[in-house]
Amino acid sequence: MKNYSTKIQLFATFGIAWLGIIGYSPMICMTPVAAAPLTFSPPPPPPDRGATGDRGGAASRGCGVSNQSVIALVPVYKETLKQAQTEAVSVTKVWGLTTEEYPTFWFFVPYQKSVINSIEFVLKDESSKLSQTLYRTTVIKPEEPGIISIRLSATTPPLQVDKMYHWFFKMKIICNPQQPPEPEYVEGWVQRVNLNPKLVNSPKQATPQQRVNLYAKNGIWNDALTTLAQLRLAKPEDPTLAVEWMNLLKSVDLENLAKQPLIKCCQASAK
Repeated sequence: MKNYSTKIQLFATFGIAWLGIIGYSPMICMTPVAAAPLTFSPPPPPPDRGATGDRGGAASRGCGVSNQSVIALVPVYKETLKQAQTEAVSVTKVWGLTTEEYPTFWFFVPYQKSVINSIEFVLKDESSKLSQTLYRTTVIKPEEPGIISIRLSATTPPLQVDKMYHWFFKMKIICNPQQPPEPEYVEGWVQRVNLNPKLVNSPKQATPQQRVNLYAKNGIWNDALTTLAQLRLAKPEDPTLAVEWMNLLKSVDLENLAKQPLIKCCQASAK
């Protein structure tokens, strides 16, 4: 009888301890560490009137998807500059940073292939009085409306650190077959920079998704966008990447493009 009583006491003690463990576990599960949403931290824009441009987005001539025009996926900065003591001038700067010698540029083309006459991408060095065209390429017309990319060719001189370069994405559209092709273009600037010395080795050690956050938090727009776009092209059904894509575009007021398809095309040989 004594042994039976001892067994009951041991079982009760073990049961209380086990319930204590079970009761503690939900507390761990109920306090997860939420990951911060991906967002872009814009660096200070270039001083004075440097980097003025137009990333597009105005209403199209009537034959673009959702009545849109071509749009460059790049940040814009709106500033009011004093031209005189009593006069102020509103300036829109279109400008992004990269760490790459040969960066990639992204554009939303809202037109069906049938209405596109031609597409061209141009990169210029305008650091001196005489403008120099560094790269000019014909862009193959995409099969459907969507977001396309243009990578700077390795046959051109690499971008120099801290130097500003002027790019143009030019299209000719035939909305009315009875009229000649109409020009449409966007333009902006890109500047290559070095990462903070403390972060130089971080991209090499990080996963692609960690690199996206690293670039975005440090204001490196082109690299953050390109890395995330490549991930989405590789895993188009990944819901986490879709949310990050929305958050990144939303941080530069381009969330209306988040559901547009990424198209693998369209670069031709440089001229």
